[in-house]
Amino acid sequence: MGLQFYGEGMVSKATKKKTKLPKQQAIEFWTDMALIRRFEERCGQIYAMGQIGGFCHLYIGQEAVVVGLQATAQDGDQVITGYRDHAHMLACGMDPNRVMAELTGRMDGYSKGKGGSMHMFSIEKNFFGGHGIVGAQVPLGTGLAFANKYRDNNNIAFIYFGDGAANQGQVYESFNMAKLWNLPCLYVIENNRYAMGTSVSRASSQTDLSHRGASFDIPGAQVDGMDVEAVYAAGKKAVAHVRSGKGPFILEMLTYRYRGHSMSDPAKYRKREEVDKVRNETDPIKLLEARLLADGLIDEGQIAARRNDIKEKIEQAVDFALAAPLPPETELMVDILADSGDTHGR
Repeated sequence: MGLQFYGEGMVSKATKKKTKLPKQQAIEFWTDMALIRRFEERCGQIYAMGQIGGFCHLYIGQEAVVVGLQATAQDGDQVITGYRDHAHMLACGMDPNRVMAELTGRMDGYSKGKGGSMHMFSIEKNFFGGHGIVGAQVPLGTGLAFANKYRDNNNIAFIYFGDGAANQGQVYESFNMAKLWNLPCLYVIENNRYAMGTSVSRASSQTDLSHRGASFDIPGAQVDGMDVEAVYAAGKKAVAHVRSGKGPFILEMLTYRYRGHSMSDPAKYRKREEVDKVRNETDPIKLLEARLLADGLIDEGQIAARRNDIKEKIEQAVDFALAAPLPPETELMVDILADSGDTHGR
């Protein structure tokens, strides 16, 4: 597609185009993105209060990617991603109360408080992590796709990873096998411009990451990941390709994270003006909100009411999490390993 990366003219086109989505779907997309934004903002606040331990990577700014793509999934499709994963959990339909409980290390969390921010799972929602090792989710997700092909169940695996992980060798081994066997994989590269603190232009000789599958004959497309409608449209085409049995597809989402790589990162490697420009001109929630208002699909009062509902829902999640019990000492050795005849890991 050859999109400019936040180039001049891109913003005016995005804000002027009319909403193509049906009214209810467009409003749901806005609501889902706003909920993820509020959830992540509260995570940052309670992390600073010492209520979340370990690492914590926020998704603020990238909401359009996962909301637009997960709207193209069907029942049984799997999702796997890296450590910037809270939004993917929520977009899969996981309960904000239990996600927040896991982040705060509580027994009522999805992994009984032992997975934390980076390592939680939900088999019932087909969410397979959350992985702390850079790029580790790509071969695992390719394995999920292999299982789908073996079972002939018409499901696909959504495999999310970042621009930094795109330089990992295991990614290309996965690409090779996925195309060799035409596995139902949708590889989603969330290019937020910085792998930890290194810009794409300094770390990648080929900066158009949608071409990374070219030597394996895997097609790809580069998408404006700050526009949820563009994400959804590209996602539908890519999913149709994969689900039809044609093998893997790569979507590079040009997006941006507003915060540092993690909560411990002051992000001094970029100028404040750069972040402010993206927030002011290409914020995914603001862009869709402007279109909804301009097209008369929603009014300011309805938006305010939805914001209040979201705020209340996230506050309930925080209250639920902080009131939930910590894992007892007896849980320390549970789910560590399993030997023959022991299916509970005890």
